[in-house]
This record gives sequence, structure tokens and C-alpha cells, in this order.
Amino acid sequence: MMRGLAIAFGFLTRLPVPRIEPRSDALAGSLKWYPLVGLVLGTLLAGAATLLSGVLHPLPAAAIVLVAWVALTGALHLDGLADSADAWIGGLGDRTRTLAIMKDPRSGPAGVVSLVLVLLLKFSALATLGDPWLLLLPPLLGRAAIVVWFLMTPYVRAGGLGDPLRGAPIAGCHVAIALAVLSSLCFGKAGVIALLGAFAIGWLWRRAVMRRLGGFTGDTAGALVELVEAVTLMILVSR
Repeated sequence: MMRGLAIAFGFLTRLPVPRIEPRSDALAGSLKWYPLVGLVLGTLLAGAATLLSGVLHPLPAAAIVLVAWVALTGALHLDGLADSADAWIGGLGDRTRTLAIMKDPRSGPAGVVSLVLVLLLKFSALATLGDPWLLLLPPLLGRAAIVVWFLMTPYVRAGGLGDPLRGAPIAGCHVAIALAVLSSLCFGKAGVIALLGAFAIGWLWRRAVMRRLGGFTGDTAGALVELVEAVTLMILVSR
């Protein structure tokens, strides 16, 4: 159990965790811990935002929180977003071409623009977010969405980083999703709205990847996290 937890934190964050030999069973067992990783990230970000709110103007405070957000995750999901944007436009509707472009480590104009736009949305939302503890929701729901995808959507990149996760224990993943939903509902109306927003963008993006690829890849899962985080943040400041 602890091996899977350490692997989840080691893969999704840059937090210091013990180095664990990534055996296939431990990799599969790490998936159910993804929402907890998101909850911890959200707690750290909310704590930082709370501390900064009393000493800095909202704009530089938001910028620092956003930098911390990117640093804590090592820009892992931003990389997936950029690769997905480049592939979606450059792929011209072709599955094989889309998958090939995703493997290219270089970022094209579409990838750069997608990063700028998503980070701009996050920054503007952070600068106007009333209750900093609402920051628990976007990272939590973003990573819970990955668990949902692995349960409901084929993984199409054989040998990819997410390939071992296809053997994740279903019962544990169901419990993780249920706890993520219950945690969100603890925020009342804000949590319900955030859940609905996460579901909507997750469904729309899943529909797109199913039509183009017949399933998802690690890059599209990374894009999912960024889209869910950005959408839920925007919803929370406009409710």
C-alpha cells in the first residue's frame, strides 16, 4: 500500500518521497492514490495563498501561488497539454499522425499558445478567488478525473507511462473516486458546481479523444488534468 502511495507522489509531484522500485503491481496500485495526491497539492496551495493574502497584493500573490503550482507538479500535466494541442491541430484528424506528433518532444505554436491560455486563466482566477481553501478542489478533481478515465476509457499507447496502470485494482479506484466526490461535497454549493464543471469538461475531452484516437494517452490525460483544474477554478470565481 505504502509503495503505491510513494510512487503516486513521486510521479505526480516533485515532493521529496522515498525512491521506490517501480514494480508493475506497485505501479498499478498507485492509481487509487491520485486523488489523495491532488488533495495534498491543493492543501499546500491553499496554505500558501492564505499566508500570502495578508502580506501581498492579490496579483503578485496569485503569481507566486501559480509558480508554486507548476513547481510542485514539475509541469508534468502542462507538458501533456502542450503535446496534445500540437497533435490535435497538426494531426489533421488522422489518428496515426496525431499519435506520432504527441511523441515529438518539441513544442509547436499550438502547444505554446495552449500553455499561455491555460496559465492565464489560472492566474486570473487565483487573483480573484475569495476563499483560498477552495484551491483544494481543482487539483483533487483533476487527478480523480484520471482515475475515472482509466476505468472507463481504453489506454491506446502500448508501453507508455500509463500502460501499467491498466491493471489497477478496480475496487480501490472506486473508493478513491467516491472519497473525492464526498470531499468536494463538503464544500457545499461550491463543491457541487466544481464537480459538475469537472464532469462536463472531462466528458467533452473524453469524447474528443475517443473520436480521434479510440482511447487516451498519457499526454491527453495530462491535458485532462489541466483542463479540469482551469475550468473548475474559473467556475469557482464566477459562481
